[in-house]
Amino acid sequence: MLAVMEIPVWAVVIGGALAGVAVLDRILVPSVRWYLRRRFLNAIDRLNARLQLKIQPFKLMRRRDMIDRLTHDPQVMEAVVAYSEAERIPLYMAMQRAEQYAREIVPAFSAFAYFSFATRMAKWLSHLVYDVRLGAYDDAALAGIDPEATVIFVMNHRSNMDYVVVTHLVADRSALSYAVGEWARVWPLQGLIRAMGAYFIRRRGNHGLYRRVLARYVQMATEGGVTQAVFPEGGLTLDGRLRPPKLGLLSYIVAGYRPGQSRDVVFVPVALNYDRVLEDRVLSETAASGRRRFHFRMRRFLRFILHQSRLRMTHRFHRGRASVGFGQPLALSDYAGREGTGDAAVARLGAELMHRIGVVMPVLPVPLVAAILTRADAPLVQEEITARAHELLTRMRAAGAEVQIDHGAEAEAVTAGLKLMGLRHLVTELDGRFSANAKEAAMLAYYANSIAHLMPDAGAPPVGNLSKTGDQKTTET
Repeated sequence: MLAVMEIPVWAVVIGGALAGVAVLDRILVPSVRWYLRRRFLNAIDRLNARLQLKIQPFKLMRRRDMIDRLTHDPQVMEAVVAYSEAERIPLYMAMQRAEQYAREIVPAFSAFAYFSFATRMAKWLSHLVYDVRLGAYDDAALAGIDPEATVIFVMNHRSNMDYVVVTHLVADRSALSYAVGEWARVWPLQGLIRAMGAYFIRRRGNHGLYRRVLARYVQMATEGGVTQAVFPEGGLTLDGRLRPPKLGLLSYIVAGYRPGQSRDVVFVPVALNYDRVLEDRVLSETAASGRRRFHFRMRRFLRFILHQSRLRMTHRFHRGRASVGFGQPLALSDYAGREGTGDAAVARLGAELMHRIGVVMPVLPVPLVAAILTRADAPLVQEEITARAHELLTRMRAAGAEVQIDHGAEAEAVTAGLKLMGLRHLVTELDGRFSANAKEAAMLAYYANSIAHLMPDAGAPPVGNLSKTGDQKTTET
């Protein structure tokens, strides 16, 4: 009855391995996943307890689920059918194209990566490069925002350091989801940026199907309460001035808003200014070429790093200031009630937000000194520059400008501005008199332009013809 059965060793090994895989797949992995998920949700609860703007469930969805939801959205499906008919391709190919766009856009937010790595790195890097100052900030207005509303920070774009500085300053209030251009879609930067919660947008090749997929993602995120940060100028300013807004993302947000039904949206204008923009020469050269194409040169980058390291080792490094001002929030529910939600209303909304950004643009030493020297008819001694700075700042303060230079500290600000500009050879000194370096006229103009709209003789607001009375309602675009 009993017999010995011989089984090859390789069969025993394979069978044991399969049994182990089955145990892992059916028992251990689900248990570990459940345990880690519970710890993750508890960590999110602790984070939300200290954040003013909570991390919403939409932002915590698995990326695969978010892609499926976006791809099969009814409006996206309508666009897929229209694209299939217009391009005369099979429906399944059009569907694959929509899914490709969804994978390209949708982020993969990691709270651990954001709060354990990104915010700490942002703080370290911000203070390494700049003396970071907080500009205009109405705590009562920002604290009074409806906690259930979706908050969207609308920022001017001067440098790629904008992402870093703003992330650092709002780290204790919210996790921002940035709209990032195609420049960041390179390995390994792309994966890291996705983990920060950012979503990618195309500047070119964005035909109808792509725009519909992007619009629906922005609308879903907005309806889901995701705190976002957008740059309405659509790219870095090349000449230092505030640029007219591009209305793509704003139009998507407004189009998805349903008064009385949708979650309210509150736009918070954010103005950034610097004593030193790291990419200023690249931007100036691009402006001079007339072609908006940026070329990364490793040799130039390494030369810049070596030069900065040499300045630090010889104790000649001067950080300069970076300042961020927060303007008066604008609730979409109030704005839509007055202006509507049509194309003209969106254009006025964009102009109004750029105006509010311009109002709280920080005035810093280098832009101030640059503005004075570019307008001077002859070389000036430092005391003359200080006197002109005092007069100019007095008039700016009277007009309500956000001056990041204390009363009576004009001499120190002028000294700091001249020192930083002298290190970069933007100014020349002869017999104690300072003048603009003719070879660096474009650089001086770049910094002066950042506050050109605040100058007493500017004659007009920064963008559009805007009223500055009452609720700052836009009268003309």
